[in-house]
Amino acid sequence: YSGTSRLVTLDRGRGRPARLEVKVPAGIADGGRVRVRPEGGPELHLVVSVQPDPRFRRDGADLHVDVPVLLADLMLGGEAEAPTMTSRIALKIPAGTQNGRHFRIAGKGMPKLGTPSQFGDLYATVKAVLPEALSDEEMRLFERLRELQQGARARTGRAGKGDSP
Repeated sequence: YSGTSRLVTLDRGRGRPARLEVKVPAGIADGGRVRVRPEGGPELHLVVSVQPDPRFRRDGADLHVDVPVLLADLMLGGEAEAPTMTSRIALKIPAGTQNGRHFRIAGKGMPKLGTPSQFGDLYATVKAVLPEALSDEEMRLFERLRELQQGARARTGRAGKGDSP
């Protein structure tokens, strides 16, 4: 993300290894190449291996992350925390947000290679967190919600998602 440098040892033969500091630019992708020319030697092309961050999927300078959101916050609106490479940010969840919706957060992705002052975007995908166990009161409330929704569908003559026509 922020670039780095690494020491590389070159075997120049005759038992004289040479150490070379290589600067790795910010935003380089896995498999990217860095050119170096050691003193008195030929130009070398080093292939960079970038360890993936388990939180993110990378697409060029853009990052993708899944953000767990409580079912009630998807239905009623709320906030969720989304990780970035440097911090966490509050993501405002509008009421009625569907599971799987993507939110684009401009400039919170990876630095663009060659222009480290410009950044890609972060795409946060909301993932509904369903309760694993319901209390008796929660069960009653969900039953009541189902009754209300079934009554609304019957009055409008429209089937809900997953209902047969």
